[in-house]
Amino acid sequence: MSTPSRPGRTGPLRLRRPWRLAAEASALLVAAVVAFPLYWMVLSAVKPAGEIQSTEARPWTLNPTLDSFRRVFEQQDFGRYFLNSLFVATVVVVASALIAFLAATAVTRFRFKFRTTLLIMFLVAQMVPIEALTIPLFFLMRDAGQLNTLWSLILPHIAFSLPFAIWMLRGFVKAVPEALEEAAYIDGASRTRFLWQILFPLVLPGLVATSVFSFISTWNDFLFAKSFIISDTSQQTLPMALLVFFKPDENDWGGIMAGSTIMTIPVLVFFVLVQRRLVSGLGGAVKD
Repeated sequence: MSTPSRPGRTGPLRLRRPWRLAAEASALLVAAVVAFPLYWMVLSAVKPAGEIQSTEARPWTLNPTLDSFRRVFEQQDFGRYFLNSLFVATVVVVASALIAFLAATAVTRFRFKFRTTLLIMFLVAQMVPIEALTIPLFFLMRDAGQLNTLWSLILPHIAFSLPFAIWMLRGFVKAVPEALEEAAYIDGASRTRFLWQILFPLVLPGLVATSVFSFISTWNDFLFAKSFIISDTSQQTLPMALLVFFKPDENDWGGIMAGSTIMTIPVLVFFVLVQRRLVSGLGGAVKD
């Protein structure tokens, strides 16, 4: 017995499939364009010096080598620069996340005078370019005696990370119903216990999302490191190590690309570790 056909369903399906294929092809094209600079960076890091400086650029190499990575690791104090960057980024991520969580809870749950003005000030702080504040920050760090120390990098990055983090976490804290807080108080939970055992896990995806942006901006920072670390080379961070490969006569592009590849690895590892919570955090921010 033959099954009756459904003419009303095949038409839309045939129309959707070309549009879906076009959307997927566009997404792949965008991904390829975004990933190509990373591919070229890694390729240049494993190319021999002759192929890097060749006038005929080729997107492949038949003679890969690790000489560029060897020159990077043989650089004096490279390990110290890496640890300095890791220390600065870790302190900034942890401190900015905790402060932003407490501040977002305060401006969301409490009613106080000038609260709206404070939130507007957070927005204004995000609009000011970092380059415009570098010179005032330099004199501030000089007067505070923090030049040539890692704290001259940590404190400004915490300050610049807080406005975005507070605004983003404010939506997560606001999404938690006040009835949950009242129920916790009825059950005998103190404000501190509710804050860290109930509210903190609920806004953790938002904290992860803000931490990613804080980590990337701090890890890749060159402006503050160049401006505030003047004479003490033991306090320099990893981006400053790349300056060794910029030479007056001829730049060592292999060393530059190898160092850039090494700098990218911790960012990728951090992304892999927080990937699931990052997606849920960004989704929650959009929904709110």
